[in-house]
Amino acid sequence: MREREGEAAGEPSGRRVRGELESGVLAVLWAADRPLTARQVLAELPGDLAYTTVLTILSRLYDKGMLIRRREGRGHAYAPARDEATDTAARMRTLLDRGSDREAVLARFVSELSAEDEQLLQRLLTGPDQGRPAEES
Repeated sequence: MREREGEAAGEPSGRRVRGELESGVLAVLWAADRPLTARQVLAELPGDLAYTTVLTILSRLYDKGMLIRRREGRGHAYAPARDEATDTAARMRTLLDRGSDREAVLARFVSELSAEDEQLLQRLLTGPDQGRPAEES
């Protein structure tokens, strides 16, 4: 059986990395100021994707609870169920919870922060609100 060019060296075969499309779709929706239809999402994504591919990704994200949708015409318009910061924080917590040595994971994370991010983290940890977003009135 002949390997495709690049695969022998461990390079991808042209297919996207798992989750890359989902991340791209979420980025488009986070950047939008309103819910978008599949066609609108497709127009914002780079590359030559099929409409049905985008529709599949939107359906999967909806099924995972990551999107909300409302009826629009014969289809749906989609919006993120939570903002990007909340989603990223939840992913970070999930990864932290998977580690067997929480202290080592946190120590490694902090040691690899840029000086600016380390200062920001320090400020958030010692600030009056301990990094929690201010409640809106």
